[in-house]
Amino acid sequence: MNDPQKPFLLDGVWHYYYLYNADHPDGNGTAWYHSTSTDLVHWEDQGIAIDKYTNGLGDIWTGTAVVDSENTAGFGAGAVIALVTQQVDGVQRQSLFASTDGGYSFESYEGNPVMDNPGVADWRDPRVFWDENAGHWVMALAEHDRIGFYTSPNLRDWTYASDFVTAGLGVLECPDLFPMAVDGDPNNVRWVLLAGANGAAEGMTTGTTYWVGDWDGTTFTADETGHQWLDHGADYYAAVTWDDTRLSAQERLNSRYSIAWMNNWAYAGDFPAGDWHGGSDSVVRSIRLGSDEDTEKLYSAPAEEMRSLEGEPEQIDPLRLDSGSSTELRASASDAYRLTLDAAAADGTGEVRVKVLSADGTFATVGYDFDTELAFVARDTDAIASEMPAEYRAVRTAPVPSKDGRVRLDIVVDVASIEVFAGDGEASITMATYGSPGARQLSVDALRGAVEITDARLTPLRVAPVVRESAAE
Repeated sequence: MNDPQKPFLLDGVWHYYYLYNADHPDGNGTAWYHSTSTDLVHWEDQGIAIDKYTNGLGDIWTGTAVVDSENTAGFGAGAVIALVTQQVDGVQRQSLFASTDGGYSFESYEGNPVMDNPGVADWRDPRVFWDENAGHWVMALAEHDRIGFYTSPNLRDWTYASDFVTAGLGVLECPDLFPMAVDGDPNNVRWVLLAGANGAAEGMTTGTTYWVGDWDGTTFTADETGHQWLDHGADYYAAVTWDDTRLSAQERLNSRYSIAWMNNWAYAGDFPAGDWHGGSDSVVRSIRLGSDEDTEKLYSAPAEEMRSLEGEPEQIDPLRLDSGSSTELRASASDAYRLTLDAAAADGTGEVRVKVLSADGTFATVGYDFDTELAFVARDTDAIASEMPAEYRAVRTAPVPSKDGRVRLDIVVDVASIEVFAGDGEASITMATYGSPGARQLSVDALRGAVEITDARLTPLRVAPVVRESAAE
């Protein structure tokens, strides 16, 4: 699996698609695999919704499915219309597929491609939404170092409107464009342009970047503050965002959901995963747009819906660790859990580290350096680090200012991942990480100064038995 596709809500059910190659490693090309949910936490497989190589235009890449409630495209009111990239012989085009059964199966439009390639090598990943103010559909399209914007009255006929040009971010992919109210203020609505990008020039690998600015129906103008990163880990790519259409117009501007592919093209083919390959997705998170002095930025937290997985939390007594000391925490009863804690440097200097230990002694580390005010995740000592490329072993950091000398860490651990939300959501760090089978333990270390831990809680996230099935099944 790889790129997630923006979910939509229809009759109380979330419909979610992702790129899927059942033929790996013996065959190439992706299809759209379909899953449904009523709570964004528990998902039911629905099989392939759009198969590859069915209309002579190649396999199915990233795009957007929308509910055409007003029948603008002519397939009936409430039809689900998917605009996707197809490629054949290296040429990328945009095609339309229509579903009249609620998004479970799609038919190729006889007029495909609805957008033929103008001679551009990278021309893909259409993100589509209805612009209520402008009264037309809008498409954001990744075009190498820029995002092109197109408009349409009917999802079939598209007109070029403008583009947004970038520098130093490599080949862009998977754009998204959406409005948000700053700190929930209905009188201060800004627009966010988001894209998959290459952060090599900034000491990163691929990730998800965004700009805050203004949209007038045809043109996006970014603030002078430039781009920011939605996540500072190595494994938050091809992200999509969406809102809950059951909410009021104002509530929909206050927060959105986001999910991303938890992998990295620098080592996606190196994971020792056997028949199960391609990584997984992040937990669904909630994002909001807030003000930070003169900058407006996105804040992230695990979606509230994830609490439906939580078991009985174990409160951890406050503790103080002298410099160089360590203490073990009780192992979680589940292989997926959430550890939250407040940490402070008792003498104003030092570092706290939380080690996620495996039975064989390998571990990944989540930490915070009070001197540099950086949160970090290191996996250079996990169970597969020695077999992986250097990009996998690199420590990933995120700037997070402490408040009154304290920092909050919200750490979500699953079988093959760690997602850290630091501070009040100022930064997140998402990393795929592998341990060995068997019981896992947590320990907390203090370095270069004494550390105080308070308000710590360990919560299991999956307490019922889970039956695992292979992707092929």
